[in-house]
Amino acid sequence: MERQPITREGYDKIKNEIRHLEDVEMPLIAEKIAEARAEGDLKENTEYHGQREAQGMMQAKINVLKSRLSNCYIAKKEDMAKGVVNFGSIVTVKNLDDGEIEKYELVGPGEEDYSTDPMKILTGSPLAQGMIQKKVGDKVEVDAPMGKLRMEITQIDD
Repeated sequence: MERQPITREGYDKIKNEIRHLEDVEMPLIAEKIAEARAEGDLKENTEYHGQREAQGMMQAKINVLKSRLSNCYIAKKEDMAKGVVNFGSIVTVKNLDDGEIEKYELVGPGEEDYSTDPMKILTGSPLAQGMIQKKVGDKVEVDAPMGKLRMEITQIDD
């Protein structure tokens, strides 16, 4: 898997989430498991089994977050090439089929947010990959589940 760029803030956010899960949430679950175990017969103890399942799911989440971080490198927007779409760029595009104007910011793992304006999309997404290294005036075609997206890059803010 190719390493993906991430901002220092995004890296710290994921790192803090891991720390919180390991130092706060996991001990709480371990405490609940101990309490449930103290109630006796484990075969029919649904509280015990439920907490063990919660512990497994929490550990899986921690593992996913750690894996995400291991596949990232901290990138600075100011070190990226100017005038082309890169990590950290805010790209304005015009949909060539309906003329709609949209804005996207290319971000790293854990920083994506589809409810903001501009919409923050992952640099590894097909849409972002189609735009990477393109310049203003370049046309982009991306295969999407609903068909081919055709757009023109009208502005790049670094």
